Amino acid sequence: MKPTLLVLAAGMGSRYGGLKQIDPMGPSGETILDYSVFDALRAGFGKVVFIIRPDFERDFRERVAARFTDKVEVDFAFQTLDRLPTGFTPPAGREKPWGTTHAILCAREQVRTPFAVINADDFYGRDSYAVLGADLSVMAPGSTDYSMVGFTLKNTLSEHGTVARGVCRTGPDGRLTDIRELTKISRTPTGAEHRGEDGTVVPLSGEEPVSMNMWGFAPSIFGLLETDFRAFLTAKGGELKSESYIPITVGSLVSAQKASCRVLRTGSAWFGVTYREDKPKVQASIQSLVTRGEYPANLWS
Repeated sequence: MKPTLLVLAAGMGSRYGGLKQIDPMGPSGETILDYSVFDALRAGFGKVVFIIRPDFERDFRERVAARFTDKVEVDFAFQTLDRLPTGFTPPAGREKPWGTTHAILCAREQVRTPFAVINADDFYGRDSYAVLGADLSVMAPGSTDYSMVGFTLKNTLSEHGTVARGVCRTGPDGRLTDIRELTKISRTPTGAEHRGEDGTVVPLSGEEPVSMNMWGFAPSIFGLLETDFRAFLTAKGGELKSESYIPITVGSLVSAQKASCRVLRTGSAWFGVTYREDKPKVQASIQSLVTRGEYPANLWS
């Protein structure tokens, strides 16, 4: 059975000021998401599930998903504030859903095969999908040995401000041993550094593998995620802005020896629009890939 591509798109409306603001990046008006679906299809994926907010379902179906429905099976899952495990309710005044772990749990009913998780607005590259697709094609549905694509930190930084990255450590077997979510990483002459709110500086070489939210899971992950999410809600569910992030959840599962995670290295370069000023560089990078023949000038012609 072919793997499924699970696309985290619920935050796109707020990040871009509405779905209509998703910028064209390719020479024929393609968005980054177009390239993600295109790469997934040629890597052997058989279904795409978009996790979205209900309030922009109509626009998303008409402006985005309509381009793919004649090429691959498409389904939708909805992340809402009140979709919580039994026994939990959102606190008064809470406005946003609960982060990427919660988003994946919201797609539980739509996924039946090993699956990849990606951000809708990140360009991961052809080789990344090929590597992850090959891994998922042999992953047993009940396996707890998961995977993630690891990108090199220095290749994921922005020239226009700090970025948040899941910085990984691996053991001799290439499996994840630790992941730290560092939210304010910037480039330096010697590599990179993270500066915390308290002024603490974490020096980084720039060669560290980082998670860009490109994961490979079996359906067995859903039970583990729910258990972890319940613990999160018990501890922080009363807060108005707390979020449960999938890199932190996976790190917790690894630390508790409930799961393992192989870090798959890729030759692909990641890029995305963290800041508006990043857009010209992303467009130029995509045009270079088109010129080299890695993508057609018009993806869907």
